[in-house]
Amino acid sequence: MHFIHINDKNNIFLDLIQEKVNLSKLLVIIPTYNEIENIEAITAEVLGLSNEYNVLVVDDGSPDGTGAKVKSLMDKYNGRLHLLERKGKLGLGTAYIAGFKYALERDFDFVMEMDADFSHNPKDVAALVEGCKLPGVGMAVGSRYIKGGGFRNWSKYRLILSYGASIYTRIITWMPVKDATAGFVVYNREVLEKMDLSKIKFVGYAFQIEMKYYCHSLGYKIKEVPIVFVDRELGTSKMDSSIISEAILGVLQMRLRDYSAKNTK
Repeated sequence: MHFIHINDKNNIFLDLIQEKVNLSKLLVIIPTYNEIENIEAITAEVLGLSNEYNVLVVDDGSPDGTGAKVKSLMDKYNGRLHLLERKGKLGLGTAYIAGFKYALERDFDFVMEMDADFSHNPKDVAALVEGCKLPGVGMAVGSRYIKGGGFRNWSKYRLILSYGASIYTRIITWMPVKDATAGFVVYNREVLEKMDLSKIKFVGYAFQIEMKYYCHSLGYKIKEVPIVFVDRELGTSKMDSSIISEAILGVLQMRLRDYSAKNTK
């Protein structure tokens, strides 16, 4: 096992946040495809953090029975575990958008994106929510590229690819975000209400960049909170070459789009 860590400076601060956080109602969206090995454990960890936290699993017809497993657990959590079942692999972006719409139809204060495979540590959830409560912030990002952030078990190839994509995104979009491709994110309800989600065009890697760019275009701040990203131990990675190419071309296309606020008239 190898460990890359940028700085341990903020760890004590994050521990204090975990203890003192003023909890708000949160929906954690977990998209799944063949995550039977992880789904029970990740839902238990997240729902064990606070009674104010809910989990929505958006399952794309997993042939391994992930959806059925979630159904079997729902009674255990007294209405705090939810499931959206879809037919076939429809893409990460559309799974999250379905989750955003689900949250906006209900009374959640914050909405989080989170992987099922423990690459995102549930212990960081409270720190991200607190970051999103700061004045003017529309989104808090679990960042690998600020002090206190880092990686475990990543190959040099993946590290270079991820870091390079973030630098490329900052050059093209001028967004002041060091980890533009991060997928561990929490949104203030207000920013999602102002977004026209039909404008979101990307479904893979570029989706994460597009959501940050939209938030930035609406005039909201994006708060980066340090996390350590851990590569999955169980299951199979969903990253492939088509996701990478979408991100490269997608960043250029974003600069040509209108990301104005949703017309509420």
